[in-house]
Amino acid sequence: MTDHPGSENKTGGTYVEPGSGFTRDTRYIDTRITADGRDGYPVEAGRYRLVAARACPWANRTMIVRRLLGLEDALSLGLCGPTHDERSWTFDLDPGGVDPVLQIPRLQDAFFARYPGYDRGITVPAIVDIPTGAVVTNDYAQMTLDFSTEWTDYHRPGAPDLYPEKLRGEIDEVAEAVYRDVNNGVYRCGFAGSQASYDQSFDRLFARLDQLEERLGTRRYLVGDSITEADVRLFTTLVRFDPVYHGHFKCNRNPLTAFPALWGYARDLFQTPGFGDTVDFVQIKQHYYLVHTDVNPSRIVPKGPDLSNWLSPHGREMLGGRPFGDGTPPPPPRAAEIVPPGHTPLRQPA
Repeated sequence: MTDHPGSENKTGGTYVEPGSGFTRDTRYIDTRITADGRDGYPVEAGRYRLVAARACPWANRTMIVRRLLGLEDALSLGLCGPTHDERSWTFDLDPGGVDPVLQIPRLQDAFFARYPGYDRGITVPAIVDIPTGAVVTNDYAQMTLDFSTEWTDYHRPGAPDLYPEKLRGEIDEVAEAVYRDVNNGVYRCGFAGSQASYDQSFDRLFARLDQLEERLGTRRYLVGDSITEADVRLFTTLVRFDPVYHGHFKCNRNPLTAFPALWGYARDLFQTPGFGDTVDFVQIKQHYYLVHTDVNPSRIVPKGPDLSNWLSPHGREMLGGRPFGDGTPPPPPRAAEIVPPGHTPLRQPA
């Protein structure tokens, strides 16, 4: 996802509008890929490509859910680099800077293939129809729900139910509060253009984190006794909190490590297969500190914090719960999808 409706590029970008608060452009392509194909795009194995970036928290959600559900064979993954050129996310991690399946250098090309002259944000995650090369959707919030409910024919044996029908009302309610005050709240702090808008966003962010700290003090997961969509959505912000949001976005009342329950919860998920093995701390820091040049004009990427503590014991098992419910852990990530050595504290698969 782009972080702002303004421009993004490798040498600078406009994210802060002086004198005002940050408003996210949420005009996404809301076409859905469904089992019945009612929007013209039926679920089909091998037909679509998920384009993501490890740096982006919104894209990270889709990578986690895809792993947990075992959709790797049905839905291929294309990865953009952590920064952008002046037009869009780019495939600069691939040989020749071209996605090997879509044969394009910029995600923008897939948007233009469907909507010539597309004038909204070129965002990740996006799903592209491989036969036509055209983007289908970049509606990240609906995307992971559809992975759980529409792609069931391609779930792995033992895939967890991340969106159980009996809990959907509570999951949606918790996820909406988390989005408003935490997922998007950190951006409202970081891209605030006035002291008043920053102060208000800061207070809302930490009030919600305090509530989540209390909620997670007595329960292992946000809703029910196993991992759900709500946990995925909170995790991708928490894992970026101390490396980026605490300093870069001035969310500095206290670090994540000062919240006993939230810090334990975040480590519990990080150490759960499918979560931490999708996280690339190097790319995360590169994205924020190199791209947001009006927030960080020097483009210096900090060396800290020490990330080895993500592997420290969390003790959350004492609260009970079963991470995957009646399901099982996913297998190790595919060789082509392993986070590069040195980019994560996790031990790499043999």
